[in-house]
Amino acid sequence: MTETLPATTTGAAQVVAALEQLGVRLVFGLPGVHNLPIWKALRDSGVRLVGVRHEQTAVYAADGYARATGRLGVALVTTGPGAANTLGATGEAMASGTPVLVIATDIPSGLRRDGVYRGVLHETRDQEAMFVPVTKGARTVRAADEIATAVSECAALAREAQTGPVYLGIPTDLLSVGTSASRTAGTPAPPVYPELPATLMARARDALTGAAHPLIWAGGGALRAGAGDLVGELALRLAAPVLTTYLARGLLAPEHPCLVPGPVQAPEIGRLWDEADVVLAIGSDFDGMMTQNWLMPAPPTLIAVNVDEADANKNYPADVTLVGDARAVLKRLLPALVPRDGVDELQGRLVALADHVRAAVVADDEQAAQFLEVMRATLPPEAIVLADMCIPGYWLAGYHRVPAPRKLAYPMGWGTLGFAFPAAIGAALAGAGPAVCVTGDGGFMFACGELATAVEASVPLTIVLVDDGGYGMLRFHQARAGDEPFGVDLIRPDFIALAAAFGVGARSVDGFGPEYADALREAIAAGEPRMIVVRAALKPPPTTSPRWYRRG
Repeated sequence: MTETLPATTTGAAQVVAALEQLGVRLVFGLPGVHNLPIWKALRDSGVRLVGVRHEQTAVYAADGYARATGRLGVALVTTGPGAANTLGATGEAMASGTPVLVIATDIPSGLRRDGVYRGVLHETRDQEAMFVPVTKGARTVRAADEIATAVSECAALAREAQTGPVYLGIPTDLLSVGTSASRTAGTPAPPVYPELPATLMARARDALTGAAHPLIWAGGGALRAGAGDLVGELALRLAAPVLTTYLARGLLAPEHPCLVPGPVQAPEIGRLWDEADVVLAIGSDFDGMMTQNWLMPAPPTLIAVNVDEADANKNYPADVTLVGDARAVLKRLLPALVPRDGVDELQGRLVALADHVRAAVVADDEQAAQFLEVMRATLPPEAIVLADMCIPGYWLAGYHRVPAPRKLAYPMGWGTLGFAFPAAIGAALAGAGPAVCVTGDGGFMFACGELATAVEASVPLTIVLVDDGGYGMLRFHQARAGDEPFGVDLIRPDFIALAAAFGVGARSVDGFGPEYADALREAIAAGEPRMIVVRAALKPPPTTSPRWYRRG
């Protein structure tokens, strides 16, 4: 389907009209002198602009919105340093496969000389080139009448599997140029994959049918394909346990009889991998954080389902690679598999494993166990949890029983500190449920100015700020090496007073007991920005690299 813009328009109006035709209703951005024409065009549009206080936040918020909804997230920023400020967040979106469109202005086209740095305001030698390593694609338009088509094509690329961020640069002078109508595409057509050979399907069927101990490893690609129901059905048919990666948490409901109740980095869970004679990997590339930097042994037989054959094979070579959308492939594979006995026995084993995991967490850190239990018992099922690269975030990513797809966002990924709070702004505005940000005192300070955005945009957001006096994970690294803490203990503000200065209601508690549970329940119910400052220091969980058991 295509639509046509008005007969005459400006480049800035083309940007906004193209976004409207793509169904975009919310964008995040920060103005600069070069992109003000877009702000003018947005004023009278149906697209809501949420103004943030730092360009990195614009992309994190767009990322959070996209993770919560599966739709395109959009960030609008200005030239040079404004564009450069987005790179950390754009890299996180790339590593996590989030469909984000970053639109940045560039210096006026008439002032650009290729290969020459002239000193134009905000000039870089090659702004587009900065984005190449952290995006699926990067493009700079050369004429005003290209803009609408470029917006549409870049958005389509971001949403095409494997999803990821795309950069679009627009020289600022083109935004004010009058131009004739341009056609812009509507919803992009789904990608077409080659028909899977019957011989490959037969090899996959025979391996799974003959497996004594099959295991399903489900990654972010399975979640993005909306394949949770088919993965669950497949697991029941094979009587196979299902391990989910960080990006696939919530793919199966916690009560599914085949869902493994803990992270593969825990020894008792890792044994399921070691026992498997056939592993079916769905939408995963077996990254270092999940595999303890590939110290997990390669399985005797590996079957991979992935939209990208190279991605499927780059870390553990597959014996059979089924290239295609996870839903489409599993729909073909399921009828070929004869249901087998053993689900009740598997469920009994996994229930016992869950008890073992809970006991291990209590023995490891009783306060962490209390934190996980309060989150389980208190969060409404529709809540979206956004965890930062902090110790409580690590516990949640590994051990929280996520109730549904897209209800946990975690930056692993690139592992960027400071992700959770700004991403939670985007997730909260997605309308998919109340957002709960779990962050540390160090990571929160990366974007504490966004408290202003939270108030200005009336964001229904709860911030759980765990204050352990600095960079707790790095302090643990130093102590483990026998070093005195150095450079990791931070001067922090009075977080309650800081929140109050922005008009955000806040309270502080000690630890994760009943007072914390009451504060969390009250903050979520408020439906407005609230902060809970928790004075607590947790031990890092076994999912963190210093504690990986396969190293020892």
